[in-house]
Amino acid sequence: MNRPLPVRIGHSACPHDCPSTCALDVEILDERTIGRVRGSEDMDYTAGVICAKVARYAERLHHPDRLLTPMIRTGPKGSGQFRQASWEEALDRIAEAFVKAAAAHGTEAVWPYYYAGTMGLVQRDGIHRLRHEGRYSGQFDTICTNMAWTGYIAGTGRLAGPDPREMAKSDFVVIWGTNAVATQVNVMTHATRARKERGAKIAVVDVYRNATMEQADLPLVLKPGTDAALACAVMHVLFRDGYADRAYMARYADAPEELEAHLQSRSPAWAAAITGLSVEEIETFARLIGTTKRTFLRLGYGFTRQRNGAVAMHAAASIATVAGLWQHEGGGAFHNNGAIYGLDKTLIEGADLKDHRIRALDQSRIGAVLTGDREALKDGPPVTAMLIQNTNPASVAPDQRLVARGLAREDLFVAVHEQFMTETARMADVVLPATMFLEHDDIYRGGGHQYILLGPKLVEAPGEARENHAVHVELARRLGFRHRGFSMTPREHIDWMLRRSGRGTLAELEAARFIDCQPDFETAHYLGGFAYPDGKFRFKPDWPKVKAPNDGPMGPWRDLPALPDQWNAIEVADAEHPFRLATSPARSFLNSTFNESPTGRKREGEPAVMIHPDDAARLGIGEGARVRLGNRRGDVVLKARLFDGVRPGVLVTEGLQPNAAFEKGEGINVLTGADPAAPFGGAAFHDNKVWIRLAD
Repeated sequence: MNRPLPVRIGHSACPHDCPSTCALDVEILDERTIGRVRGSEDMDYTAGVICAKVARYAERLHHPDRLLTPMIRTGPKGSGQFRQASWEEALDRIAEAFVKAAAAHGTEAVWPYYYAGTMGLVQRDGIHRLRHEGRYSGQFDTICTNMAWTGYIAGTGRLAGPDPREMAKSDFVVIWGTNAVATQVNVMTHATRARKERGAKIAVVDVYRNATMEQADLPLVLKPGTDAALACAVMHVLFRDGYADRAYMARYADAPEELEAHLQSRSPAWAAAITGLSVEEIETFARLIGTTKRTFLRLGYGFTRQRNGAVAMHAAASIATVAGLWQHEGGGAFHNNGAIYGLDKTLIEGADLKDHRIRALDQSRIGAVLTGDREALKDGPPVTAMLIQNTNPASVAPDQRLVARGLAREDLFVAVHEQFMTETARMADVVLPATMFLEHDDIYRGGGHQYILLGPKLVEAPGEARENHAVHVELARRLGFRHRGFSMTPREHIDWMLRRSGRGTLAELEAARFIDCQPDFETAHYLGGFAYPDGKFRFKPDWPKVKAPNDGPMGPWRDLPALPDQWNAIEVADAEHPFRLATSPARSFLNSTFNESPTGRKREGEPAVMIHPDDAARLGIGEGARVRLGNRRGDVVLKARLFDGVRPGVLVTEGLQPNAAFEKGEGINVLTGADPAAPFGGAAFHDNKVWIRLAD
């Protein structure tokens, strides 16, 4: 009797744009086939738990609609009319287009465009080698992190904080501005462990009653863009009721007396009128923080995707300093650990060739760039050739109609390297089939934790799919580029980077699977001082000089408040647009990734907007009615979902549904703006004033 062969388990890391960067155990059924994916129990942050969409990754890896061969457009842009081509022909076309664009308008007419479809350092960031050696236009990354990172660094001086595993050692976990159940499930792992083992309380601050808030002891549903008002009222109570740690602030903060005076008028009653919360809810929240030194503020990205997002993040982080929470294990304010790794990506990125005189175009303003806006182009040449990897701007970028108009230009050559025929790929001249993370070698680092993880190749790719690195190398050969990084394999890049960065070798990482880079307690909690020359947390940051990634001050940066405050730089509802819309993440999608998953599509259903029953009754809108949302940027049609878990005057849509799921084939980002948020730009996806009415 033949017995089935035992299933082999391979080890990897989730490549997707999520702070959890989970360590994975993957069932390998044969050289091309995987089974179930599970969270590794050996890595203590993942702790054996991953999200359902990654657990079902076989559904994506083996999807029948994966791109398998290079294709060249034969019909009008966006028609979906392509013919199969060889890799040689496709790559030749791209190289020729780059040469032609540079000859006509200069090298800056070529714009390699990328983002976080993979977070692997080799496969994601190698596109910069092409950029720097070709002297092509740079990209200023603004679509995700700017406001959050800037606001956090404004206070601490550094993008790092307490060990996120300390949530399990906390007595009060505050999950602020992230639907962790949907977007970073491991936060819930450690928060609920604290509840089970220590009796810890959990508070959730968000703009609607979501799956994370359902698990909260203290759910706080506030109006979008009002988080700083809540933070200020909390600090008001801390000072008023004697919970402020004055001795700590005297040593570790820049202007505690000035802050206290400033906050005297920022009472719970003041904040209640702004946030929609009750005075009692605010008082209870502040008192819990004030009486619980092991309070861990887990600060997410969601509440910073407002035009006042940097100010909101800074205000929330300031609470930890007023209360002296940083001194305690299980206490402090954590957002991201990006500063702890110190990895040298010189050869991956070709950073030794970078010319700082070359312009950097704003990623979020791709619509303005491609439609010839002089300011967006920095008074430089038009963009006439692009290579797009790891992103789907026709769906995910703000101001979607402008993006579509730009991509439709007949004088614009676009090559897209993708796994599926996305909205952007349909607009391309050349489409190249891409590998998925289990089909190539790469290395990852956590944002929400402290690990470097290896993601080795575990299975063969289907069809003719090739990794990003191979595309970079082949284009470099055709363009005559000679940087050393083009002659190295991904594994050689990983080994060089680890050695150069003092993180060991590839062989050592392969044996260990991941490297814990967590600093010691004193460093992580800033007990030797914050990362400013005087060692003090900044209640009064010099905003234009905050050491966050930037391309110079942007937006209304001169109007930023000097101290934590509610800053009404948001799109305030008005008579023409009486509602505020947040475009929040869904559990089954990650930006436009997983849109193709049949299980995810079935679970999420068709596009819908949550509206408070009182608003719906006033407007004559019933459950499931077709409604039209609009503003000056455009309009979309979707179904109404009556839900008392949003505030009156607030609308919420979940998930970046495919454009094709909407009538007219235009997605929710028709409604979002690309104007830069202060102080360093960024896209305010959750900050939209809109009208809503029954569809015709």
